[in-house]
Amino acid sequence: MAAVRWVIALIVAAFGLISYFGTSSENPVTGEKQRVRMTAEEEINVGRQLAPQMAAQFGGVSANPARERVRQVGERIVARSSASKTPYQYSFYLLADPRTVNAFALPGGQIFITEALLRLLKSEDELAAVLGHEIGHVLARHSAEHLAKQQLTQQIIGAVVIGSGSYDAAQLAQLAGSLINMKHGRDDEIESDALGMRLVGEAGYDPRAMIAVMQALEKASGGSRQPEFASTHPSPANRIERIRENLEKMK
Repeated sequence: MAAVRWVIALIVAAFGLISYFGTSSENPVTGEKQRVRMTAEEEINVGRQLAPQMAAQFGGVSANPARERVRQVGERIVARSSASKTPYQYSFYLLADPRTVNAFALPGGQIFITEALLRLLKSEDELAAVLGHEIGHVLARHSAEHLAKQQLTQQIIGAVVIGSGSYDAAQLAQLAGSLINMKHGRDDEIESDALGMRLVGEAGYDPRAMIAVMQALEKASGGSRQPEFASTHPSPANRIERIRENLEKMK
C-alpha cells in the first residue's frame, strides 16, 4: 500500500514540476526569464478584485486630502517613465491606517501606502521613492511569480502527504517551501529598489531619496525587526548599501 502511495505522490509531484518549469516568459522590463502562469490582463483583473478587500484590512481608503498627492505623484512616475510602455493599469491609494507603516502593490497596478508610512516621509521625492518601489514590484511581476511558486509548493506538499501519510512530514515540507519562497521575497525587494530608483529618476524625482526612506524605516522600527534570515524584507541597512551601489551605476 505504501508503495502505491509513493507512486501516486511521484506522479503528483512530477505534474507540478513539469507545469511550473514548463511555463516561462521573458520580462520585457527586467529581461529576466520568469515562470508565471498569468497574463498581464489576468494580473490586472486579480488586482482590481483584491483591492477593496486589501484596503479594508488597513482602515479603508483615507479621506485625508493627502490622498490626492499620492495619486498625483504615482501617476507622474508612470506617465514619465518606462512604466507607461507596459500594459499595466495603475491606481494609487492612501489607506487610513495611522499605525501600520506599510506600502504594497497588488498584481496589475493597484498600489497602496498607509497614512502611518506617509507621515514618515519628508519630501515628495521620498514619496516617489516608495511608490516607485511598488511600481517596480508590478513591472517585475513578483506577485505572479509568487502565485506560481505557491501552486508548486502546494502540489509538492500534497505529494508528501499522499506518499508518507504523515501530517508531520507535510509540516516539514511546508516549512521548507516557505523558506524557499522567503528567499525569493528578499531578492524581490532588492530588485524593486533598483527598478524604483530607475523609474523615479526617469520621472524627474531624486532617486537618492530611497536612502532617506530606508533610514526613516529603520528609525521607525526602533530596533525591533526580526532577524533578516526570518524576514521577507532585507534590513534597511543592507538595502541602503545596495541602493548606494545602484546610485553609482546610475551616474
